[in-house]
Amino acid sequence: MRRISPQRALPHTGSNITYLTWKWDSKLILTTEYARLRSCLLSTDFAIDDFSCGPEDARGSPYSSEKALVEPSHPGMSPPPDLLASAGFSITTLVRSPEKAAKLDKLGVRAVTGSLQDSDKLTQLSQQANIVIACADADDLAATQAVLDGLQKRNQATREVPVLIHTSGTGVFSDTAAGMYPTSTIYYDSNSEQIESLSPQQLHRNVDLAVLNADAKGAITAYFVLPSTIWGMATGPLVDQGIMNRHSQQIPSLIRASLGRGDAGMVGDGKNMWPNVNIDEVADLYILILDSVLSGRKIGHGRDGFYIGENGEHMLYDVSRAIGEAMVALGRARTNRVSTFSRAELDKYFGGSDYLGSNVRCRAERSRAIGWKPAKTTRDMLVSIRPEIERMLEHPEEVKG
Repeated sequence: MRRISPQRALPHTGSNITYLTWKWDSKLILTTEYARLRSCLLSTDFAIDDFSCGPEDARGSPYSSEKALVEPSHPGMSPPPDLLASAGFSITTLVRSPEKAAKLDKLGVRAVTGSLQDSDKLTQLSQQANIVIACADADDLAATQAVLDGLQKRNQATREVPVLIHTSGTGVFSDTAAGMYPTSTIYYDSNSEQIESLSPQQLHRNVDLAVLNADAKGAITAYFVLPSTIWGMATGPLVDQGIMNRHSQQIPSLIRASLGRGDAGMVGDGKNMWPNVNIDEVADLYILILDSVLSGRKIGHGRDGFYIGENGEHMLYDVSRAIGEAMVALGRARTNRVSTFSRAELDKYFGGSDYLGSNVRCRAERSRAIGWKPAKTTRDMLVSIRPEIERMLEHPEEVKG
């Protein structure tokens, strides 16, 4: 399933794209930078500007012939190769890097310098958009508030209720197991009461609550996408030209640390569990939600609008074991033994965090109920590890640590 009205477009989640805003009828669109894995990575961005949409493309939608703003860039989600070539798209980007801005210019993209810290600019651009797709930093409350301010100003000025598709993450369900045990607690995106019971101190939750509050007031219509461990490598012209990251975060970070120490590593005993989703299939979930908005189809929003991206789950030990086996096959380790990261190694490779040892267990019932059909499994993810290691070894410049 890779369809969007009126054309296929897709937020990317390598670590460089962030605030992407689309608009219809020659309206501006923006993107900025995205910080990945809760702190580590701040790269560049990407934006989309201006695509035409006729009534036949968005029947029943209040947004036909209007504008949309998107902020992409969660680790995952690869834009289709034909995105830049699609007729009807003009692209404007907000980037920190002059070098990347120059590359984007050569692709016919108007590049503007800026960052997530430019609150006034985020507010202004959001105010101009009917739809914002936010795949930027799920923990940047100030940037999210700037976007909400812009959307609420639009609501006050026009009485229109703009749409926000906000990227949170399944990390909101995480615990502090540090790899020592699995959990039997499973969260369901179809269970609104269960999600509402989460502590405000949970990862991402303070930002989610700000968005929920705006939806509850009727100022916006909000949908939440919660990717899990995104696996697979991004492809396309933006990746090829070094504008966007090829690799995601969790598994590549584990690979990088294991290569650095010469043996596959894990947090604690590696008994913790996480869900997983393919990079292209989580992108399909964004497209499905956006298609629903454009077509006027009614799907849950606000407290009933959490959409998890998962298709199976894994134990950390199994991922580390697959890394070890690939390292042996590639001559990078003598055995496939998996050992526990020392405190010094956690400090060196993960900023002292044992987050990779947390448990997250959840089920994408609501996502599947609206028609999302992921097909790639945990086994596919494990098979993908060796090719990713090979790529990282051949192109170390692509790997950011």
